[in-house]
Amino acid sequence: MDSIELGKAVEEVEVVNELEIDVSFVRILWVDNSGQHRCRAIPRKRFYDVVTKNGVGLAFVSMAMTSFLDGPAHGSGLGSVGEARLTPDLSTIRTIPWSKQDEMVLGDLNVQPGQAWEYCPREALRRASKILKDEFDLVMNAGFENEFFLLKRKIRDGKEEWIQFDSTPYCSSSAFDAASPILREITSALHSMAIPVEQLHAEAGKGQFELVLGHTICAKAADSLVYTRETIRSIARKHDLLATFIPKYTLDDLGSGCHVHLSLWQNGQNVFMASDETSKYGISTLGEEFMAGVLHHLPSILPFVAPLPISYDRLQPNTWSGAYLFWGNENREAPLRASSPPGTPGGFASNFEFKSFDGSANPYLGLTAIIAAGIDGLRRHLSLPEPVDTDLNPRNLQRLPKSLSESLESLHKAEFLDEFFGDKLLIAIKAIRKAEIDHYLENKEAYKQLIHRY
Repeated sequence: MDSIELGKAVEEVEVVNELEIDVSFVRILWVDNSGQHRCRAIPRKRFYDVVTKNGVGLAFVSMAMTSFLDGPAHGSGLGSVGEARLTPDLSTIRTIPWSKQDEMVLGDLNVQPGQAWEYCPREALRRASKILKDEFDLVMNAGFENEFFLLKRKIRDGKEEWIQFDSTPYCSSSAFDAASPILREITSALHSMAIPVEQLHAEAGKGQFELVLGHTICAKAADSLVYTRETIRSIARKHDLLATFIPKYTLDDLGSGCHVHLSLWQNGQNVFMASDETSKYGISTLGEEFMAGVLHHLPSILPFVAPLPISYDRLQPNTWSGAYLFWGNENREAPLRASSPPGTPGGFASNFEFKSFDGSANPYLGLTAIIAAGIDGLRRHLSLPEPVDTDLNPRNLQRLPKSLSESLESLHKAEFLDEFFGDKLLIAIKAIRKAEIDHYLENKEAYKQLIHRY
């Protein structure tokens, strides 16, 4: 071996020594504008040596993809040209409970490190939260209720099918018994990531369950929701099951929502709740104006919280999902429900439940839209109409949009959102929603494949 060959051999040994043999990964997660979770996996050493400072390249088109195609929606303004930086937010890094040698972290979309890209959903939520804080000294807290179906694989006539985990009714103890090994593992995993689970139960759909998270500041609540969905899907897969958050798994059963409880805080105090008994509804003036803004703009913000055509098959009368435009006190049919959980003084409401949110929504975009609507209510000092606290009479109520097409029409008229999202992000979102409408109109059975995406 001459000196040149020896030098090359030494270089190869040095390279091998620098690389990890027992490889572990760090997954950088982001949620695109169609609500799908995506990730890039980086070998751990490279992540900490390089990626923490510089991020990784991400094609612009990644934020224009739809639920049915990993390609750009027509008219989104995003295509094959251009690259953003997916930059890890190190405050969110967690050991992956079901793959303990690996870690995961949430990513921001930047033009370059430190400079946000205008299509970043997490940045949109930060911007809206900052406006709420700067103008009104308020912080919005959020707590999500995750409904999902557990499905098991079956081969019939040589074809793969996914059928419901069981057929037991609402709050069935036998359903909980059957799923308890999975639910226990999910809860332990979430607790190991400092994500508190408040309760679980079998839901009314066949093979459907609900997992309720505690409330926290909205940006952290959205992060926790992303990790919760990842955890539920991954642990279900470990048990040879498929967990899906799709809003309507099958048209002849109930749908899955992602109800969110919202409250306003100031200096560590809940200021959504009235301070004394003089309030008509047990809600403060700030709380009423904020909630009135959300109610007033609900039709136009539906494309952010119910983003798929199949979402509107869930939002039907008599399904406790909220099909009409009204609010109520503990009225399960109301899309907005003033809530007084155990421990709340009598006659007071500590938060309101927003029912239109579903599991296909990008949580950062959905919460941004809610804050924007609430801020408009605060700025204009809107008042709530009288609540509906009786069984519904549809003839006296306005129907919420029955389709994504109708809600998109309302969104096109909602100029107040420009300040919070920016023109470019709104154009992309509208284009993606239009593409969803066109595709599922022509492909009636295509929604059945969405269990593998949400």
